[in-house]
Amino acid sequence: MLKWFQFDRRILKHFEFIIIIQLLPLFAISSWLIFEINPSLFAKQMLYYLVAFIVFIIGFLIPWTRLKWIIPFIYGFNLFLLLSTKLFGKSVLGAKRWLEIPGTGLTIQPSEFMKVSVLLMLAYIIAKNPPPREGYDLKMFAKLSATILLPFILIAIEPDLGTASVLLLTSFGVLFVIGIRWKIWATIIAVLLIVSPIGYEHGLKDYQKQRVTDFVGEPSYHVKQSLIAIGSGSMFGQPKEEATQTQLKFLPISSTDFIFGYLGERFGFAGTLTVILLYAFLVLNLISIAQQAVDNYYIQVMASGIGFLFFIYMGVNISMTIGLAPVVGVPLPMFSHGGTSFIIFAFLLGILQHLLAFRFYFLYNCDSRIDSII
Repeated sequence: MLKWFQFDRRILKHFEFIIIIQLLPLFAISSWLIFEINPSLFAKQMLYYLVAFIVFIIGFLIPWTRLKWIIPFIYGFNLFLLLSTKLFGKSVLGAKRWLEIPGTGLTIQPSEFMKVSVLLMLAYIIAKNPPPREGYDLKMFAKLSATILLPFILIAIEPDLGTASVLLLTSFGVLFVIGIRWKIWATIIAVLLIVSPIGYEHGLKDYQKQRVTDFVGEPSYHVKQSLIAIGSGSMFGQPKEEATQTQLKFLPISSTDFIFGYLGERFGFAGTLTVILLYAFLVLNLISIAQQAVDNYYIQVMASGIGFLFFIYMGVNISMTIGLAPVVGVPLPMFSHGGTSFIIFAFLLGILQHLLAFRFYFLYNCDSRIDSII
């Protein structure tokens, strides 16, 4: 009994409670707004919270370090699902992004799971081949880039350029934190500057070009209504009954992609600034965890990867809401109404919490004894 108590105490000692504490205010504000928009959506959101909690526990309980050999198989299976989506996927509005589970009528979106697979695969490769002091050379960078670019291409041709771009930026952000020689980054930037006009002209679909045109020209209807909603909130926001942009349905998809618009209308500049600061402190905490995890590349990759995911999702969503970026289907992370993205973040955080809680615990050594833990 004493040994089991020591085991539990050891887990709690290294569990990163600050991350949970930072997320709780975001959950509370989000739930409040969703309830005001539509009580039935609020009930569904509570179900998502329950599923996300279960998924978080599953991610936490899986012994990732002991089962690290399975990571390449997870990555390969997810690539297989992406290929299957292209061949057998369910088409919605011309995009094949979903696979139907036979006999259930339910669908899954493999591109969302690829975020987990790529981060785990990068951690697996980097842990097996730690970077030298000056950073990875071109050969190792090419190997890591191939791990990222293959799923990026498969997702982009679905087409789902938004998810593909988030995956690309997050993954290369992780490589920047881990360490790549500066000459490689300089070359990449130069090449991107040269090929970007060609990529825009021949690589984008017509509807994607239209989003860029709307961004540099006249704002779309969605953005106009969002700007009106945020502007009407002034410093401290409007009462629910006077938040007409949302309550009278002028602001489209106010509970998902444009929930930041309702946040501004309801709680004003003070509310939007509060949420942005909550995200900023969360991202800084995750990057700090990555920097402190010396020689533990699984923690470095997962913590920095989740940090970049939060930053990119938040930055893109808020920017498009206020007209500073083209409109894409990117939610405000763990804030917008919806299940898939929320559950993926919960699973990633469960993996990270496991790596943190057991980083000094010799659970994976069959000769170790629990009572040796201090």
